[in-house]
Amino acid sequence: MTATTISAPGKAGKPGTRGGRARGARIAKYAMLLAFVVIFLMPVYVLVVTSFKSLQEADPSQAWSLPKHWSTYGWRTAWSTLRPGLENSFKIAVPGALISAVLGSLNGFVLSRWRFPGADVVFTLFLFGMFIPYQAVMIPLQSLLINIELSGSIRGLVLAHVVYGIPICTLIFRNYYVTIPEDLIEAARVDGAGMLRTYWSIVAPVSGPAFAVVLIWQFTSMWNDFLFAVFLGSQESWPVTVLLQNTSGSGATAVPYNVQMASALLASLPTLLVYLLLGRFFMRGLMAGALKG
Repeated sequence: MTATTISAPGKAGKPGTRGGRARGARIAKYAMLLAFVVIFLMPVYVLVVTSFKSLQEADPSQAWSLPKHWSTYGWRTAWSTLRPGLENSFKIAVPGALISAVLGSLNGFVLSRWRFPGADVVFTLFLFGMFIPYQAVMIPLQSLLINIELSGSIRGLVLAHVVYGIPICTLIFRNYYVTIPEDLIEAARVDGAGMLRTYWSIVAPVSGPAFAVVLIWQFTSMWNDFLFAVFLGSQESWPVTVLLQNTSGSGATAVPYNVQMASALLASLPTLLVYLLLGRFFMRGLMAGALKG
C-alpha cells in the first residue's frame, strides 16, 4: 500500500508567503540602512575629493566633481601646518585620557563598594561637577595654573582636562562596578584581600569595557578641545584644533578649500582610529549599570 499525504485545506502557500514577507522586510531594512550610509558619507566624499584638488579646482560650485588633476598639495600643506598641533594634541590627549581612566576607576570602585559615612554626599558632589560649564571656571583655573607655574604649558592643559573629566569618569566606572557580583568581592575578603588587593586582582581585570568608554570619551574630548587650549595654553602648546582654525582664509585672500578639507580629515583621523579600535567595547561599557545602582 502506498501512503498518501493529504494537506489541510487553506494551508498551502502560507510558509512561502511568510518567507517572502520576511525576505521583503529584510531587503527594505538593508535598503534603508544603505540610504543612511550614503547620506552619512556624502560630506566625507566632498572632503576627500576636494582635498585632492588643486586650488583652482577647489571651488564650492565643483564640490561633487572628481578632480581633473589629482594633487597632494592640500595634504602636504595641511601636514606642514598641523604637525606641531598634532604632536601637542597627542601629548595632551594620551596621558590625560590614561590618568582620567585610572582616577575614575579608583573613585568608582570606592564609591560603589565602600559605604563610608557621607558616601552618597561625596558622589553627589562628584556629579555636580559635570554641570559646571567651562566658562565658569576659566579665570580661577588660570589663576591656579599661574600660581603652580603651569600656565601656558601642555602639563597645565592635561591637569585642567583631568580635573574637569573626573566627575564623568567616576560616574561611568561607578555604574559599571555595581554590576560586578557581590559574591566575588566577598570571596576576596574571605581570602584576606584588602581593598587595593581586591581591586587589582578581581575588579581591574574585568574593567575593560569601562576603560574603553572612558578612554574614548576623554581622548575625544581632549582632542577636540578649543576653549581650554586658547584660554589656558600658549602658542607653543596649541593643539591641532587651534591650528585647524588658523587654516581658514581671510576675506582678502582666496579660501584654500583643498587645504581646509585635507586639514579636517587629518585632524579627525586619530579619533576615528580610537573608535575603530575600542568601539566594540563602547556600548557594552556605557550601558553597564543602566538597570542597577
